[in-house]
Amino acid sequence: MIEAKPWWKDAVVYQVYVRSFADGNGDGTGDIAGLRSRLPYLKSLGVDAIWVNPWYESPLRDGGYDVADYRSINPLFGTLDEATHLIREAGDMGLRLLVDLVPNHTSSEHRWFKEAVASPSGSSARNRYHFLPGRGPDGSLPPNDWGSVFGGPAWTRLPDDEWYLHLFDPSQPDLNWENPEVREEFEDILRFWLERGAAGFRVDVAHSLVKAPGYPDAGDEHDRHLEPPSGTQSPMWDRDDLHEIVREWRSVLDEYEDSVMIAEAWVPSWERLARYLRPGEYHQAFDFHFLVSPWEAAEIRVRTDVAISTTAGVGTVPTWVLSNHDVVRHATRYGLPQDIDSKKWLGAGDRSLLDPETGLRRARAAILLMLALPGSVYLYQGEELGLPEVHDLPVDVLDDPVWERSNHTEKGRDGCRVPIPWSKGGPSFGFGEAEPWLPQPDGWGEHSVEAQDGVEGSTLELYREAIRTRDENFHTTTIEWHDEGDDILSFKRGSGVRCIVNFGEDPVALPSGRVLISSEPLSDRSLPQDVAVWLAAEEV
Repeated sequence: MIEAKPWWKDAVVYQVYVRSFADGNGDGTGDIAGLRSRLPYLKSLGVDAIWVNPWYESPLRDGGYDVADYRSINPLFGTLDEATHLIREAGDMGLRLLVDLVPNHTSSEHRWFKEAVASPSGSSARNRYHFLPGRGPDGSLPPNDWGSVFGGPAWTRLPDDEWYLHLFDPSQPDLNWENPEVREEFEDILRFWLERGAAGFRVDVAHSLVKAPGYPDAGDEHDRHLEPPSGTQSPMWDRDDLHEIVREWRSVLDEYEDSVMIAEAWVPSWERLARYLRPGEYHQAFDFHFLVSPWEAAEIRVRTDVAISTTAGVGTVPTWVLSNHDVVRHATRYGLPQDIDSKKWLGAGDRSLLDPETGLRRARAAILLMLALPGSVYLYQGEELGLPEVHDLPVDVLDDPVWERSNHTEKGRDGCRVPIPWSKGGPSFGFGEAEPWLPQPDGWGEHSVEAQDGVEGSTLELYREAIRTRDENFHTTTIEWHDEGDDILSFKRGSGVRCIVNFGEDPVALPSGRVLISSEPLSDRSLPQDVAVWLAAEEV
């Protein structure tokens, strides 16, 4: 008897940024009621599961990644009962739901941190976090040179002169994972949501958690996100010790049938990422090397090959993604010159460099490429509408802490979090009845679900057709590359279906085979620049 393949190995998962998905109560903020009302839409898209960004009680100083209570829902989003009903309703429609786990830090409003601040140095309450005396004769210097991902130092001094660690915002103190109480707490949190029907967890900054003993300086050679080029271990990222914690979590998930956890781990190589996917650890890990790849055939093939072969070596498959709530939307990234840093461009970049038509054309080709690859796929809300990054948000509405922490040199991530449009018009293009928490640009309705639903050739219908065609044709993990020239990416899956993408300037002749789907209309048997096609196997 052949063992059934786990559902997640070839799933299409849709990421919902709750605050910006759908407003059900008319207060300008997305919520669980809005999400529940849009479940039929997600079902019609053809996805298998939903990943919900943090919906916990939070002061929202970092979009909910500053969690004040992991077992309650932010009142702006709804109630725990509503969340439980959502999980059940989604399940009744065949949609699993993944929740976001934030284990590196809590909110400074969490009861533990409040207790720690009110407790003396050396107390058990402070031991749940990282509290240290400062350096210098009067302790006025931070304990070491570690920097915050959002800018500035990673330490903040309290009135009693001790410093606490926060690798992100000061409102997000890092937990001490050497403390058994912390470990017990999070195992209980896992069970809390699994018992309510959650299918698993996306784990935030999975490459953090453990810090080096003695808190040594990082030095200039250490990137704030990655293992340093020298190969020595970073004192705060991707440390080998953290895998013991992961194995403890996995033992909990193994008690619940079909549950899964996926790592958000920004590490420098697939060799390091594969360590998170060893038996008894994470089921999946996002392939960010694919996400940040330039739009070049050779580079994408190399990165894809490495991902497929490396994951096979640890008994799993890649997890592909093009956009999420932390990066510039790929319809905009692909419209910029290859040598432009899209995050920096958001600030004072030359807007004339952006070619939105090329960006969308490449984004449409990219989804066919990604959906044709073996493994699972994660979509970010609105990409099925071809949404671009909103790069011209007024600075007075920016909510991301990156803006303030970078001394107004980086705009941050708000541009990819603007509420999505559902209708062609109205006060918020169908998002809700009130002005949304982030302003939508003029013309946003042109991208809306209403404007694209049932319209042949629209990006929404391309996604629907591609997901349906994928389900009908791709059931294996095998891939066979075809060499068709430097600017052509061409491969065949085990079903015999071929995917071909033209990255070059000149059209190329298509081989024989029936066209199943193409990212742009084809007028003849040639494939234009920045277009992808799936060809059915020739019938014998």
